[in-house]
Amino acid sequence: MDKGQALNYFWSSFGLPAYDENTVPDDAVLPYITYNTVTDSLDNVIPLTGSVWYKGMSWADVEAKSAEIARHIGEYGHNVIRIDGGYVYITKGSPFAQRVVDGSDEQMRRIYINITAEFLTAY
Repeated sequence: MDKGQALNYFWSSFGLPAYDENTVPDDAVLPYITYNTVTDSLDNVIPLTGSVWYKGMSWADVEAKSAEIARHIGEYGHNVIRIDGGYVYITKGSPFAQRVVDGSDEQMRRIYINITAEFLTAY
């Protein structure tokens, strides 16, 4: 698994389709997760973001999914993914999650999630 695949693996671990934010299909059906893909090499901590998208009048489902992601990262604030030639070390960013309101659609529910990734590889 390469670095980009590792990020997709992480965001796809939550029972929803996950798309790089630049490749969301036109026919994608909510709920889903979008994320940015940025990679680097050893000793650089990279801030990354993801968004959990739901549609409805309640924030309950999107809040529950955000809490699931927080638990998945771990009680100690990290998640390690093995990749070719090393590891990706994922931690919670700060602030971890925040609600985003879409002014054009009052039913759109989005939570913006901040994480950090350290790519423990030589390449």
